[in-house]
Amino acid sequence: MTSPRDTLFAAFRRLSPEVTGGLLRMRQKAYRDGVVPAKYKLLTAMAISIAIRCEPCIQAYVRMAVAKGIVQDELIEFLEVAMTMQGCPGEEWALKAYAAYKESLNRETTSDATFCCDHQRTSQDDDGGKS
Repeated sequence: MTSPRDTLFAAFRRLSPEVTGGLLRMRQKAYRDGVVPAKYKLLTAMAISIAIRCEPCIQAYVRMAVAKGIVQDELIEFLEVAMTMQGCPGEEWALKAYAAYKESLNRETTSDATFCCDHQRTSQDDDGGKS
């Protein structure tokens, strides 16, 4: 089932295929396994999302990191870094990330989740904005 946001994003991609497709390709490249495992890149993005207070991004990065096999201790250490950088506000936003982690553990799949910035797309989904 296609959400209204998905329909709107598809229409926007047709109007801006180079930029929206470029952002998708950039994310695919940045969050791949490399010298640094993908799960740590995703946890870093989660910590930055806490700093900029983007709840949909926090949820997306936590769910993607869970899918890459993070364990609670890894999450907690990254949340501690985010809280250290943000103080009391960071603690409130870190709690949102921890809640997303607990929710992700209770799900069989993350594919039904709503992701900000179309994070869930894969390279097979990227058709250069033609869809």
